[in-house]
Amino acid sequence: MKHGSSSESAVPTVTGFSPGFVALGLEAPLLATLETLGYEEPTPIQREAIPPLLAGRDLLGQAATGTGKTAAFALPMLQRLSHAARVRPSALVLVPTRELAIQVGEAVQRYGKELQVSVLPVYGGQAIGPQLHALKRGVDVVVATPGRALDHIRRGTLKLQEVRIVVLDEADEMLDMGFAEDLDAILVGTPKTKQTALFSATIPPRIRAIAHRHLQNPIEITIAKEPVKAGTAPRVQQTAHIVARPYRAAALARVIEVAGANSALVFCRTRLEVDEVTAMLTGRGHRAEAIHGGMSQGQRDRVMQAFKAGQTELLVATDVAARGLDIPQVSHVINYDLPSSAEIYVHRIGRTGRAGREGAAITILDPREQRLLRSIEQHTKARVAVLPIPSVSDLRARQLDRVQAAVEQVLRDGPLDAFKRLVERLSAHPPEEVAAAALKLLVRAQGGERQEQEIPVRPPEFGRSIREARHSDGRGHSGSSGVGRPPAGRTRQDKRTAEMARLYIGVGREAGIRPGDLVGAIANEARINSNAIGTIEIEHRFSIVDVPASMASGIIEVLGRARIKGRRVPVRLFRE
Repeated sequence: MKHGSSSESAVPTVTGFSPGFVALGLEAPLLATLETLGYEEPTPIQREAIPPLLAGRDLLGQAATGTGKTAAFALPMLQRLSHAARVRPSALVLVPTRELAIQVGEAVQRYGKELQVSVLPVYGGQAIGPQLHALKRGVDVVVATPGRALDHIRRGTLKLQEVRIVVLDEADEMLDMGFAEDLDAILVGTPKTKQTALFSATIPPRIRAIAHRHLQNPIEITIAKEPVKAGTAPRVQQTAHIVARPYRAAALARVIEVAGANSALVFCRTRLEVDEVTAMLTGRGHRAEAIHGGMSQGQRDRVMQAFKAGQTELLVATDVAARGLDIPQVSHVINYDLPSSAEIYVHRIGRTGRAGREGAAITILDPREQRLLRSIEQHTKARVAVLPIPSVSDLRARQLDRVQAAVEQVLRDGPLDAFKRLVERLSAHPPEEVAAAALKLLVRAQGGERQEQEIPVRPPEFGRSIREARHSDGRGHSGSSGVGRPPAGRTRQDKRTAEMARLYIGVGREAGIRPGDLVGAIANEARINSNAIGTIEIEHRFSIVDVPASMASGIIEVLGRARIKGRRVPVRLFRE
C-alpha cells in the first residue's frame, strides 16, 4: 500500500450518515444516496481510492471485480464534477464490454441521482441513432466501450477536448480484447490537465506502460488478497451458480427451493438488497427475516430469537449486521453477492458445517466475478464447484420428493383414524384419485403450482479461456497466425465435444487482424461474454473462431451486418 487514508482530524462533521463514508470526505448529497441504497461501510478499495481521487490525484489501482471499484471511482468523480463549471461531457469511463457499460452507467446514474447528473452508456451492437441524439443534446458522463467511443470521436459526435476526468475500468481485460491502440488513440485526444484513474485486476508491464504514458504522478493502490491460513476454510460443500444480473433474484429463489434450505443465512452487500431479497422470498411463501445496520437493537433481537427458535427459515443479512451473531445451527450459507475478499468469504461460510454437522455454501455468481472466485479458491485451498441453475423440472421433481417424504413421515407417525373416515366419505372416487387430489392440495399450499420460468443458462467456459489461448506461446498475442492455435496433442474434436461451432470470418493477417479484434467484435456486437469464445486461428486472408454452437447462427447474423476493422466481411460456418 502506497497511500494512507485521511487523518481523523480531517473528518468532516456530517451527522446521520455512515461514519465510514463520512471519514472519506464525501459530502451530504452522496452520503444521502448511499444511505438510501443501504451501503453500510466502505470496502477496502473505496477506503483507499476515494480520498486521493477527491483530491484530484491520478490513480493506478489494482483490485479484482466485485470489490466495489465502481463506487470507488464514481463517488469522487461525481463530487468533483458537482463543484466544477459544467461542460459536456465532463467525464469519460472506458470499459471492455457492453454488459459492463450498462452496469457502470446504471451505477453512476444511481449514485448521482441527488446531483442530477446525466449518464450515457455507449457500446457496439446498439442502434447508433439514439446515441447520436443524446450526445448532441449533451450528457455529463459517458460510459463507453473503446471501439464505439473511437467511432464517435471520428464522427465528431464525442468531443473530449474539455473532459475533466477519465477512468479506465478493467484495463487488463480491455488489453486482452485488443483495445490497446484504441485506448491510446482516445487518451491522446483528451486534455493533459485531466484527472485519470486506471483500475485493473492485474498490473503487468503493458498496464504500467499505459499508466506511464497517460497518468501524471499517480497514487498507487493495491488491495492485497488477505492471507487465509491453511485449514481455516470449513469443510462444507461449496458450489456456485453463474447467472446474469437480471436473473439473480430468480436464481436465488430457485436454489433455495431446490436445496430445501430450512435454516439458512443469505448474505447481501447492502441494506437495500437485504430488504428487497427478504420481500421477494416472503412473497414466495418463505419464512424470511431481514437483519441489517438500519434496524434497532430490539428489532435485531426479535429477529434472532425467531431464527434460533426455528420460526424463521431464512435470515437475510449484511456482513456488518452478521458480525458477532451466535447462531449454532445453520444448514446453508448463501452468497447473493460474492464477497470482496477470501477472508470475508471464509468468515461467511464458517457459519455452517459446525460441530461435525454437514453444511453447504452456495454462491450466486455474476459472470464477471469468475476471476474473483478463482482467487478465493486459491486462498482457501478449496474447490468451488460451478453448477448450472436448476431447471423448472428439477424444481418440480424436488418438490414432489419432499411431499413424498412428508407423507411417508405422517404414515409412520399416525394415528390417521379421523382422516380415514374422510376417505370413506369420498369412496365414490377411486382411492388413487383421492390420494392424488390430496397431494395436489398439499403441493399447492407449498407454492408448487406457481408459474415458473426457465432461467437463461450462461455459456460455460469452454476449454481454455481467451487469456490462456493468447498467451499459450509464452509471448502474448502478436497477431501472428500461431496465436490461438490448439496446443500439441489437442484436436479440434476436443472442442466439438464441448458443443462448439467453428466460424469462418473472411478477414485475416493481411488486413492486420489480431485475436482481440475478433473477440471485441463478437463480444460487443453479438452481446456475449468473451469467456464463451474458444480457440482463434488467424490465417493470411481469413480467420476461424470457435464459439458455442447454440449461439453460432446469432453471431453469424450480427457479424454479417457489423464492420471489423472498418469493413464488412463474410461470416459463415467453417467447413473443413
